[in-house]
Amino acid sequence: MEERRVGTIVTRNSYGNDVFFRIVAIRAGEEEPEALLEGLDVRLIADAPCSDLDAPPLLEIFRYKQRLLVRHHKRIASLLQGYQEKGYLQGKTERDKEEPRQPRPGSVLHIDGNKDYLALCMDTYKQLQISAVGVHREEHDFPQIVSDYLTQRPFDILVITGHDSLLKHQSDLESIDSYRSSRYFVEAVRRARMIVPNPEDLVIFSGACQSYYEAILNAGANFATSPDRVMIHALDPVFIAQKVAYTPRDEYVEVTEAVASTITGAEGVGGVTTRGCFR
Repeated sequence: MEERRVGTIVTRNSYGNDVFFRIVAIRAGEEEPEALLEGLDVRLIADAPCSDLDAPPLLEIFRYKQRLLVRHHKRIASLLQGYQEKGYLQGKTERDKEEPRQPRPGSVLHIDGNKDYLALCMDTYKQLQISAVGVHREEHDFPQIVSDYLTQRPFDILVITGHDSLLKHQSDLESIDSYRSSRYFVEAVRRARMIVPNPEDLVIFSGACQSYYEAILNAGANFATSPDRVMIHALDPVFIAQKVAYTPRDEYVEVTEAVASTITGAEGVGGVTTRGCFR
């Protein structure tokens, strides 16, 4: 078997090689070394025996990344065209520059457990002309980070995301102990609601792949993952945030509308009807 190293892009044979991962750590297992894996485009963290891993050819990896890039650019272009047609984008004409104050999309605090995904999300916010502050921390630090930032300044939208998964050999979907990181998403939402109780004053998206959806929503989130315990795309939190950010304050975002803007869809993201933040 070819030696596996941190940073290598791999797939899992036992799962039909359906998802591309990057090895982030290798540690001793009971019978053989195990690799800790992070999804390339889905917010999943998993572990697998090194013998179960396959390293795709470089050309296959290149094509995979190219498909992701093309899909991303098409989606952003479509969103920008829609905003332009509604007159939401700033600084496009001389009249825009002369206006003393035009409505703007809601501001975002985005806390992420993956620095690469955070960079991608921040670049997407910038393209969409959404004011966003990005913070990278480990999931176990989320509750404290939420408290620190929300007491410093107000935001319209809070995104708490990173990596999660159902733990191996766990079948009780209603136990927080069955999930790798869901307890941190739940507690972070609770902390946020202690500071900003009204869900119309702070819209919260929280969760990652296979997260404990019901517990996160019950803690006070407007949107959460993952109703069917499926994987979500790295940019799904941004697409939910942009939908709320660009919906006028006197209108409401229906859950079906918000979820339709994501890549994963209703199996991966759910929530409640939420007031817009464009004002």
